Amino acid sequence: MLINSTTTTLKKKVLITGASRGLGLAISKILANDYHLILHATTPESFTETIPGSDILCADLSDAEQLTEFCKQLKKQHGSDLYGVINNAGVTFDTSIIYQQEKNIDAMLNINLRAPIMICKTVMKLFSVNGGGVIINMSSVVGESGNAFQAVYAATKAGLVAFSKSLAQEAAAFGEDHNIRVLCVSPGFIDTDMTANIPAEMKEKYLNMIPAKRLGKPDDVAQTICFLLSEKASYINGTNIHINGGLF
Repeated sequence: MLINSTTTTLKKKVLITGASRGLGLAISKILANDYHLILHATTPESFTETIPGSDILCADLSDAEQLTEFCKQLKKQHGSDLYGVINNAGVTFDTSIIYQQEKNIDAMLNINLRAPIMICKTVMKLFSVNGGGVIINMSSVVGESGNAFQAVYAATKAGLVAFSKSLAQEAAAFGEDHNIRVLCVSPGFIDTDMTANIPAEMKEKYLNMIPAKRLGKPDDVAQTICFLLSEKASYINGTNIHINGGLF
């Protein structure tokens, strides 16, 4: 479902998935002044805040048919002007693998890993024609460290790192002047609704492990994304940027 903005602009277009709350919303607010945003959520009702001059493109990324239609609409409506993609949408269902429901395993695999892969498949074609672009995939500190009761979630995030590094190398096949960059960003424990339910004693344990002695703020991640999208970061490619306060 596409809702077009009435605002016309010559700004570069950037897609942000999972943009209605948490890190996605923080990233949207930071980028709004410099880019024409295409904001994704499952439904239009998911958005509680409006980003002026943006478009909304909705789909349930866990559903294969909706994901396919989402990619088609992205190409049709924004393909020739697309510059950046931030694959931020993600879900976690924290429990022992013994008790993990199959539907929740499928949701994590589909939303956290399959959807970014399919979106990247679409935009790599576009970027090869457009003369370049930037892909930033949102991983997590647990993709490297692992975390009890997050085995599937951690696996999807580790997969994104390997996928991003491989895709950056693959882009080189387009030639010396392909100008396509692919990166991963791995936040640590950030103060969002995803960490709000961590028990107080567990949160205290994590704080004691973080040299910065605080949880990260959504803007800590958003400002990093803003830099990585810019020409100032033109030589940063095929790597994973940790934003974790020095956790490891």
